Amino acid sequence: MSREPGRPATGEPAAGAGEPGEPGEPLPPRPSIWLATAEEPAKPARSAARNGLDRERITEASVRLLDAEGLAKFSMRRLAGEMGVTAMSLYWYVDTKDDLLELALDAAFAELAGAGTEGGADDWRAELRALSAGYRALLVRHPWASALAGTYLNIGPHSMAFARRLRQVLARTGLGPERQQGAMEAVSQFVYGFGTAEGHYVERSREAGMTQDAYFRHAMGSIRRHPGLEGDFTEPGRLRAERGGHTVEEMRERDFATALDLLVAGIEAMVAREE
Repeated sequence: MSREPGRPATGEPAAGAGEPGEPGEPLPPRPSIWLATAEEPAKPARSAARNGLDRERITEASVRLLDAEGLAKFSMRRLAGEMGVTAMSLYWYVDTKDDLLELALDAAFAELAGAGTEGGADDWRAELRALSAGYRALLVRHPWASALAGTYLNIGPHSMAFARRLRQVLARTGLGPERQQGAMEAVSQFVYGFGTAEGHYVERSREAGMTQDAYFRHAMGSIRRHPGLEGDFTEPGRLRAERGGHTVEEMRERDFATALDLLVAGIEAMVAREE
Protein backbone atom coordinates (compact mmCIF):
# COMPACT_ATOMS: atom_id res chain seq x y z
CA MET A 1 0.00 0.00 0.00
CA SER A 2 1.38 3.36 -0.89
CA ARG A 3 2.45 5.53 2.01
CA GLU A 4 3.81 9.03 2.25
CA PRO A 5 7.59 8.88 2.73
CA GLY A 6 9.06 9.84 6.06
CA ARG A 7 11.92 11.55 4.22
CA PRO A 8 13.33 11.63 0.69
CA ALA A 9 15.56 8.63 0.12
CA THR A 10 19.03 9.55 -1.01
CA GLY A 11 21.13 7.12 -2.96
CA GLU A 12 24.81 6.44 -2.92
CA PRO A 13 26.71 8.42 -4.03
CA ALA A 14 24.66 11.47 -3.06
CA ALA A 15 24.31 14.28 -5.56
CA GLY A 16 25.51 17.74 -4.68
CA ALA A 17 23.41 20.80 -4.01
CA GLY A 18 22.03 23.00 -6.76
CA GLU A 19 18.79 23.78 -8.50
CA PRO A 20 17.75 21.46 -11.34
CA GLY A 21 18.85 22.85 -14.64
CA GLU A 22 21.61 25.16 -13.38
CA PRO A 23 24.57 24.91 -15.75
CA GLY A 24 27.44 22.99 -14.27
CA GLU A 25 25.48 21.87 -11.20
CA PRO A 26 24.65 18.20 -10.59
CA LEU A 27 20.99 17.28 -10.43
CA PRO A 28 19.58 16.23 -7.06
CA PRO A 29 18.97 12.50 -6.60
CA ARG A 30 15.71 11.27 -8.03
CA PRO A 31 13.19 10.40 -5.30
CA SER A 32 12.54 6.89 -6.65
CA ILE A 33 13.85 4.40 -9.15
CA TRP A 34 10.30 4.32 -10.55
CA LEU A 35 10.62 7.99 -11.50
CA ALA A 36 13.62 7.57 -13.76
CA THR A 37 13.29 9.84 -16.77
CA ALA A 38 14.22 9.49 -20.39
CA GLU A 39 16.88 12.17 -19.86
CA GLU A 40 18.86 9.97 -17.49
CA PRO A 41 21.68 8.10 -19.20
CA ALA A 42 20.92 4.43 -19.78
CA LYS A 43 23.20 1.92 -18.10
CA PRO A 44 25.53 0.13 -20.48
CA ALA A 45 24.21 -3.21 -21.65
CA ARG A 46 26.03 -6.28 -20.41
CA SER A 47 25.34 -9.79 -21.52
CA ALA A 48 23.80 -11.92 -18.79
CA ALA A 49 25.60 -14.90 -20.30
CA ARG A 50 28.95 -13.42 -19.25
CA ASN A 51 28.25 -13.29 -15.54
CA GLY A 52 24.83 -14.88 -15.04
CA LEU A 53 23.40 -11.61 -13.76
CA ASP A 54 20.36 -9.58 -14.60
CA ARG A 55 18.22 -7.17 -12.58
CA GLU A 56 15.59 -9.82 -11.79
CA ARG A 57 18.12 -12.29 -10.43
CA ILE A 58 19.80 -9.58 -8.34
CA THR A 59 16.44 -8.51 -6.93
CA GLU A 60 15.49 -12.09 -6.03
CA ALA A 61 18.84 -12.58 -4.28
CA SER A 62 18.31 -9.32 -2.39
CA VAL A 63 14.93 -10.51 -1.08
CA ARG A 64 16.46 -13.79 0.07
CA LEU A 65 19.33 -12.02 1.82
CA LEU A 66 17.02 -9.50 3.49
CA ASP A 67 14.82 -12.35 4.72
CA ALA A 68 17.81 -14.24 6.08
CA GLU A 69 19.84 -11.44 7.66
CA GLY A 70 17.62 -8.37 7.91
CA LEU A 71 17.93 -4.82 6.64
CA ALA A 72 20.68 -3.68 9.03
CA LYS A 73 23.21 -6.17 7.64
CA PHE A 74 22.32 -5.68 3.99
CA SER A 75 24.99 -4.17 1.75
CA MET A 76 26.00 -4.34 -1.88
CA ARG A 77 29.25 -6.01 -0.85
CA ARG A 78 27.41 -8.62 1.21
CA LEU A 79 24.99 -9.29 -1.65
CA ALA A 80 27.82 -9.61 -4.13
CA GLY A 81 29.56 -12.12 -1.90
CA GLU A 82 26.37 -14.14 -1.60
CA MET A 83 26.03 -14.19 -5.40
CA GLY A 84 29.71 -14.90 -6.04
CA VAL A 85 30.36 -11.71 -8.01
CA THR A 86 32.07 -8.39 -7.39
CA ALA A 87 30.17 -5.49 -5.88
CA MET A 88 31.02 -3.33 -8.88
CA SER A 89 29.32 -5.80 -11.22
CA LEU A 90 26.01 -5.14 -9.48
CA TYR A 91 26.21 -1.47 -10.46
CA TRP A 92 25.82 -2.43 -14.12
CA TYR A 93 22.18 -3.14 -13.25
CA VAL A 94 21.30 -0.64 -10.50
CA ASP A 95 22.71 2.80 -9.74
CA THR A 96 22.47 2.68 -5.95
CA LYS A 97 21.64 0.47 -3.01
CA ASP A 98 18.46 2.51 -2.55
CA ASP A 99 17.37 1.53 -6.06
CA LEU A 100 17.92 -2.12 -5.27
CA LEU A 101 15.99 -1.90 -2.00
CA GLU A 102 13.07 -0.32 -3.86
CA LEU A 103 13.13 -3.19 -6.34
CA ALA A 104 13.18 -5.72 -3.49
CA LEU A 105 10.23 -3.98 -1.82
CA ASP A 106 8.14 -4.10 -4.96
CA ALA A 107 9.11 -7.75 -5.51
CA ALA A 108 7.61 -8.48 -2.08
CA PHE A 109 4.40 -6.70 -3.08
CA ALA A 110 4.23 -8.93 -6.17
CA GLU A 111 3.31 -11.73 -3.77
CA LEU A 112 -0.04 -9.98 -3.20
CA ALA A 113 -1.13 -10.33 -6.82
CA GLY A 114 -3.88 -12.83 -5.94
CA ALA A 115 -4.79 -11.54 -2.48
CA GLY A 116 -8.45 -10.73 -2.02
CA THR A 117 -9.73 -12.44 -5.16
CA GLU A 118 -11.47 -15.07 -3.05
CA GLY A 119 -13.66 -12.35 -1.52
CA GLY A 120 -15.87 -12.09 -4.58
CA ALA A 121 -16.69 -9.00 -6.60
CA ASP A 122 -20.00 -8.41 -4.78
CA ASP A 123 -18.71 -8.77 -1.22
CA TRP A 124 -16.53 -5.80 -0.36
CA ARG A 125 -16.31 -6.83 3.29
CA ALA A 126 -14.83 -10.25 2.54
CA GLU A 127 -12.46 -8.80 -0.03
CA LEU A 128 -11.32 -6.06 2.33
CA ARG A 129 -10.56 -8.68 4.99
CA ALA A 130 -8.69 -10.83 2.47
CA LEU A 131 -6.61 -7.93 1.18
CA SER A 132 -5.79 -6.90 4.74
CA ALA A 133 -4.80 -10.44 5.68
CA GLY A 134 -2.54 -10.69 2.65
CA TYR A 135 -0.77 -7.43 3.45
CA ARG A 136 -0.35 -8.42 7.09
CA ALA A 137 1.17 -11.78 6.07
CA LEU A 138 3.61 -10.02 3.74
CA LEU A 139 4.86 -7.78 6.57
CA VAL A 140 5.37 -10.79 8.83
CA ARG A 141 7.03 -12.85 6.10
CA HIS A 142 9.38 -9.98 5.19
CA PRO A 143 9.96 -7.91 8.37
CA TRP A 144 12.31 -5.55 6.50
CA ALA A 145 9.50 -4.49 4.14
CA SER A 146 7.76 -2.29 6.70
CA ALA A 147 10.86 -0.15 7.20
CA LEU A 148 11.30 0.27 3.45
CA ALA A 149 7.60 1.01 2.89
CA GLY A 150 7.88 3.77 5.47
CA THR A 151 11.04 5.22 3.91
CA TYR A 152 10.60 5.15 0.15
CA LEU A 153 7.78 6.51 -2.00
CA ASN A 154 6.52 2.94 -2.46
CA ILE A 155 5.21 3.53 -5.98
CA GLY A 156 6.45 0.39 -7.71
CA PRO A 157 4.05 -1.32 -10.12
CA HIS A 158 3.07 -4.14 -7.77
CA SER A 159 2.62 -1.84 -4.79
CA MET A 160 0.46 0.50 -6.85
CA ALA A 161 -1.58 -2.39 -8.25
CA PHE A 162 -2.36 -3.49 -4.70
CA ALA A 163 -3.26 0.06 -3.67
CA ARG A 164 -5.58 0.39 -6.67
CA ARG A 165 -7.37 -2.82 -5.70
CA LEU A 166 -7.90 -1.54 -2.19
CA ARG A 167 -9.31 1.72 -3.55
CA GLN A 168 -11.65 -0.24 -5.83
CA VAL A 169 -12.95 -2.22 -2.86
CA LEU A 170 -13.55 0.91 -0.81
CA ALA A 171 -15.32 2.53 -3.74
CA ARG A 172 -17.92 -0.25 -3.51
CA THR A 173 -18.68 0.39 0.15
CA GLY A 174 -21.06 3.28 -0.50
CA LEU A 175 -18.74 5.85 1.05
CA GLY A 176 -18.65 9.18 -0.72
CA PRO A 177 -15.48 9.91 -2.73
CA GLU A 178 -14.33 12.42 -0.11
CA ARG A 179 -14.39 9.68 2.56
CA GLN A 180 -12.70 6.88 0.65
CA GLN A 181 -9.10 8.05 1.10
CA GLY A 182 -9.65 8.37 4.84
CA ALA A 183 -11.02 4.83 4.92
CA MET A 184 -7.99 3.63 2.99
CA GLU A 185 -5.68 5.28 5.50
CA ALA A 186 -7.57 3.70 8.41
CA VAL A 187 -7.28 0.21 6.93
CA SER A 188 -3.75 0.45 5.53
CA GLN A 189 -2.22 2.13 8.58
CA PHE A 190 -3.87 -0.36 10.93
CA VAL A 191 -2.60 -3.36 8.96
CA TYR A 192 0.83 -1.76 8.55
CA GLY A 193 1.15 -1.23 12.29
CA PHE A 194 -0.26 -4.62 13.25
CA GLY A 195 1.87 -6.53 10.73
CA THR A 196 5.01 -4.59 11.64
CA ALA A 197 4.62 -5.32 15.36
CA GLU A 198 3.81 -8.97 14.67
CA GLY A 199 6.81 -9.36 12.39
CA HIS A 200 9.11 -7.88 15.02
CA TYR A 201 7.71 -10.21 17.68
CA VAL A 202 8.18 -13.28 15.48
CA GLU A 203 11.73 -12.18 14.67
CA ARG A 204 12.54 -11.46 18.32
CA SER A 205 11.28 -14.90 19.37
CA ARG A 206 13.37 -16.55 16.66
CA GLU A 207 16.49 -14.63 17.65
CA ALA A 208 15.95 -15.73 21.26
CA GLY A 209 15.72 -19.36 20.14
CA MET A 210 12.22 -19.66 21.60
CA THR A 211 8.75 -20.36 20.32
CA GLN A 212 6.34 -17.43 20.33
CA ASP A 213 4.45 -18.95 23.26
CA ALA A 214 7.64 -19.58 25.26
CA TYR A 215 8.79 -16.02 24.62
CA PHE A 216 5.38 -14.71 25.71
CA ARG A 217 5.55 -16.68 28.98
CA HIS A 218 9.11 -15.51 29.60
CA ALA A 219 8.20 -11.85 28.96
CA MET A 220 5.04 -11.97 31.08
CA GLY A 221 6.89 -13.68 33.91
CA SER A 222 9.52 -10.94 33.88
CA ILE A 223 6.82 -8.24 33.84
CA ARG A 224 5.03 -9.75 36.85
CA ARG A 225 8.25 -9.49 38.83
CA HIS A 226 8.59 -5.81 38.04
CA PRO A 227 6.95 -3.73 40.80
CA GLY A 228 6.03 -0.87 38.49
CA LEU A 229 4.28 -3.01 35.87
CA GLU A 230 2.75 -6.04 37.60
CA GLY A 231 -0.58 -4.32 38.20
CA ASP A 232 -1.05 -3.55 34.51
CA PHE A 233 -0.84 -7.18 33.34
CA THR A 234 -2.80 -10.29 34.24
CA GLU A 235 -1.54 -13.82 34.60
CA PRO A 236 -0.59 -15.19 31.13
CA GLY A 237 -3.12 -18.02 31.09
CA ARG A 238 -5.96 -15.70 32.07
CA LEU A 239 -4.83 -13.14 29.48
CA ARG A 240 -4.95 -15.75 26.73
CA ALA A 241 -8.40 -16.87 27.82
CA GLU A 242 -9.74 -13.32 27.89
CA ARG A 243 -8.41 -12.65 24.41
CA GLY A 244 -9.92 -15.84 23.00
CA GLY A 245 -6.95 -18.12 22.36
CA HIS A 246 -4.68 -20.75 23.87
CA THR A 247 -1.59 -19.62 21.94
CA VAL A 248 -0.05 -16.29 20.99
CA GLU A 249 -1.01 -16.88 17.36
CA GLU A 250 -4.63 -17.59 18.29
CA MET A 251 -4.77 -14.42 20.38
CA ARG A 252 -3.29 -12.45 17.54
CA GLU A 253 -5.78 -13.84 15.01
CA ARG A 254 -8.64 -12.94 17.32
CA ASP A 255 -7.33 -9.40 17.83
CA PHE A 256 -6.79 -8.86 14.10
CA ALA A 257 -10.26 -10.12 13.19
CA THR A 258 -11.87 -7.97 15.90
CA ALA A 259 -10.05 -4.85 14.75
CA LEU A 260 -11.10 -5.45 11.13
CA ASP A 261 -14.69 -6.01 12.26
CA LEU A 262 -14.57 -2.63 14.00
CA LEU A 263 -13.24 -0.95 10.86
CA VAL A 264 -15.93 -2.57 8.70
CA ALA A 265 -18.60 -1.57 11.22
CA GLY A 266 -17.30 1.98 11.19
CA ILE A 267 -17.51 2.13 7.40
CA GLU A 268 -21.04 0.73 7.48
CA ALA A 269 -22.09 3.24 10.14
CA MET A 270 -20.71 6.16 8.15
CA VAL A 271 -22.44 4.96 4.96
CA ALA A 272 -25.74 4.64 6.84
CA ARG A 273 -25.31 8.13 8.30
CA GLU A 274 -24.74 9.62 4.85
CA GLU A 275 -27.78 7.95 3.25
